[in-house]
Amino acid sequence: MKQIVRRKFLMTAGAAAAASVIPPWITTASAAEFVYKVGTDLPGTHPLNIRLQEASNAIKKETEGRMEIRVFPNNQLGGDPAMFTQLRNGALEFFTLSGANVLSSLVPKTAISGVGFAFKNYEQLYRVMDGDLGKLLRSHISNAGLAVMEKMWDNGFRQITTNTKPIMNPDDLKGFKIRVPIGKLWISLFETLGAAPSGIAFNEVYSALQTKVVDGQENALAVTSVAKLYEVQKYCSLTNHMWDGFWMLGNRAAWDRLPPKIQEIVARNFDASALKERKDVADLNAMLQKTLEEKGMIFNTVEPEPFREKLRKNGFYAGWKREFGDEEWDLLEKVTGKLV
Repeated sequence: MKQIVRRKFLMTAGAAAAASVIPPWITTASAAEFVYKVGTDLPGTHPLNIRLQEASNAIKKETEGRMEIRVFPNNQLGGDPAMFTQLRNGALEFFTLSGANVLSSLVPKTAISGVGFAFKNYEQLYRVMDGDLGKLLRSHISNAGLAVMEKMWDNGFRQITTNTKPIMNPDDLKGFKIRVPIGKLWISLFETLGAAPSGIAFNEVYSALQTKVVDGQENALAVTSVAKLYEVQKYCSLTNHMWDGFWMLGNRAAWDRLPPKIQEIVARNFDASALKERKDVADLNAMLQKTLEEKGMIFNTVEPEPFREKLRKNGFYAGWKREFGDEEWDLLEKVTGKLV
C-alpha cells in the first residue's frame, strides 16, 4: 500500500514538475468564449475600420480574452444587401450600415439622416443624431429586431464626382447618369433634381465608372480617396448634398447571448471608437481636397440654395415629411430650421 501511495505521489509530482516547464502561452491559451464578426463595406484603410480594430482589441483585453471580434472590411463578406441578410439570420453578428441605405428597407424612418441639403455643418448634424431624433430612430431599429449602439459612425458629407463636367447648378444634373447607393432616398433626391440615378453596390462602383455604365458618383472625400475613385473621375463638386453615417447594428440573438458585463464593454468601446472615428473623418476630409488635386481632380464649390429651392418646389421635402412622419420631421427641423 505504501508503495502504491508513493508511486501516485511521484507521478503527481512528476506531472507538476513537467507542467512547470511548459511555456505559459500553451498552458494559458484558450479559445475566446465568444468569437463574433463585424462586416463593413469600406476599404481597410478607412478610419472606420482602423477604429473598429482598435475597439476589437480593447474589447478582447477588457474581457480578458472572453470576447473576440474579427473585423472584415471592404465587402469581404459580400455587398451591403448580402451582409444585411447575414446579420438578420445570424451568420454575421455585427454590421455597420447606413440608415439611408439598405437599413431603410427594414426601418424606413432611419433614412431621415440623409435628407438632401438638410444640414449646414457637423455641429448641427450631431445635435440631431445624438439628440432626440437619434434616440427615436434607435427605438425603431430595436423594435425591428436588431441590436443597435448609441453613436453613429461618420461617412462624411457627400460630394459629386464626374468624368464629364463639373456640377455647378441643378441644370447640370439633367439626365446625368450617376451611381448612388441602393436606397430609396438617394434615388428620390437625384430624380427630383433631374438626374438619372442607378443603385449600384459599393464594391461595383469603380468598375461601373471605369466602363462608363455611369458618368459619376457621390461619396465623401475619404471614400473617394481610399477607393481610388480619382483614377476614373476628373471633377469633384463640393455639394455637401447629403450626410451619410453608419449605425453599428447587432444580431439580436447574438447580442442577447452575451453576459450583461460583456455587452457593456462592447457597447462602450464601439461608441468610444465611433467618436474618435468622427474626428478622424472630419480631419481627413479637411486635407483631402489638396491631396486629390495633386492626383489630378478638379474641384469647384457649389451654392446649395438653388438645389434646395428646386427640391422644395418639386415637393421633395413635403413628400419625405409625409414618409417619415410628423414626429420625426419636427425633431429634424427643430435643429435644421424649416425645410418644407
